[in-house]
Amino acid sequence: MVARLIFGFAAAMLALPAQAADSNLGIDRAWAAGYRAAFTCSALWNGAGKPLDAIERDELTGIYPEIEADVRALTADVDRAAMRVTVRYSEDMPPRIAQWGGREGCVTLPIGAQPKRVDYHSTARRPDLDAQPWPLGDKGASWPPTRGLARFAMATLDIERFGGRTSSLLVVKNGKIALERYEGGHDIHTAQRTFSVAKSMAATLIGQAAYQGWIDVTKPAGIAEWQSEGDPRAAITTEQLMRMASGLTSDSAGNRSDAIYMGGASVRQWTTQWPILHPPGTRYRYANNDTMLAVLSLKAAQQRAQDDINRRAAVIRSDRLLDPDAFFDRLGMTRTFAEHDKDGDYILSSQVWTTARDLARLGLLYQNDGVWEGKRLLGEDWRRFVTTPSGPQPDGPFGYGAGFWLLNKSEGVPSDAFGAFGNRGQYLIMIPSRQLIIVRQGYDDDKQRLDIAKLVAAIVEADAD
Repeated sequence: MVARLIFGFAAAMLALPAQAADSNLGIDRAWAAGYRAAFTCSALWNGAGKPLDAIERDELTGIYPEIEADVRALTADVDRAAMRVTVRYSEDMPPRIAQWGGREGCVTLPIGAQPKRVDYHSTARRPDLDAQPWPLGDKGASWPPTRGLARFAMATLDIERFGGRTSSLLVVKNGKIALERYEGGHDIHTAQRTFSVAKSMAATLIGQAAYQGWIDVTKPAGIAEWQSEGDPRAAITTEQLMRMASGLTSDSAGNRSDAIYMGGASVRQWTTQWPILHPPGTRYRYANNDTMLAVLSLKAAQQRAQDDINRRAAVIRSDRLLDPDAFFDRLGMTRTFAEHDKDGDYILSSQVWTTARDLARLGLLYQNDGVWEGKRLLGEDWRRFVTTPSGPQPDGPFGYGAGFWLLNKSEGVPSDAFGAFGNRGQYLIMIPSRQLIIVRQGYDDDKQRLDIAKLVAAIVEADAD
């Protein structure tokens, strides 16, 4: 019944007179202002940062057509002392504000909200790690490529032959960087938005927690808002959320989650509201919400376990349970910024900024089957779990595991290839059988898109020479 009401409301909106439909222009403009504030803020201060003209060219183009004109027309007021971006969009409404918070990147505030004071020292990046040997740091990261990869490197002078607009291409062979190219003013310290590559990072954080015994992904997710008597969503498991098989509905294909990304809504208020449309585990529907809900389920499981420890130990502890920064630092990913909403919940469906080398480090963790610097961080079966299709699968050329895409149907690509995919051409590909990791970042749009299968096949062929 609830699903019918939602879809009935959407149909009614389409039938409204033009003047009523025009009322949506106000929220479109407010969200456009939020978009400009958020991504100007993140691109300015995450990682090495970018100049404003490069942000205009890269982050503020190729976006949703209904807001792009407003995004381009609005002006951002950058307060570098306060590390804050303000965008005014209406004479009778307060401006949209994005506030940088140190290692946790930028927070997009709801309309009318005021930023809080930030203690930057408590979230500072650790630059001392850069001088460590690769892969923890950058010392000795590169190694002469094989003859085939060397020839391929020369051929990639025209990298656009694979489609899209590339900003970085990095190939790791046998644990060392064999090929590394940057375009358009980018370098090893330039952090870019991951888009949905963040979903694979979320799966990795869940994997670490599962290995530590904090969560069993086969059990119900335990979302607080679903626990009332008779709510069928209480049966949805964390694994079903990770596999995009929750059965939940949403307002758009892919679950764009504009209210969070641009509107300043909280993860919890936006994601927990949607009703079931199909029995859990029976339909594949790619959804930002499912990943954010999986992270909420991890947070809930950790909190329940911590509460139990506190009760049994008769002591109150205030450990930070979900801490992506600490995990990334352990891998040397010191220029990776996991952003959160105003309530502190991480937006791990797309709001992570990182560098090509940091993505390669994440790839090495999986290349080594969850072992990092001799210590196991993920369970022995976690790589198998996230790369094994189970239940419903997407249409198209790629399969889906649990937070990772599968390239097992791609011609010229080894069957064990899997990866993290993100909008606008963000890719992290791992091929354990060939000891290959491929990172590609870019700024693709609807007219120019990278053919990732073609690129991976070309690199595999070159590696075989």
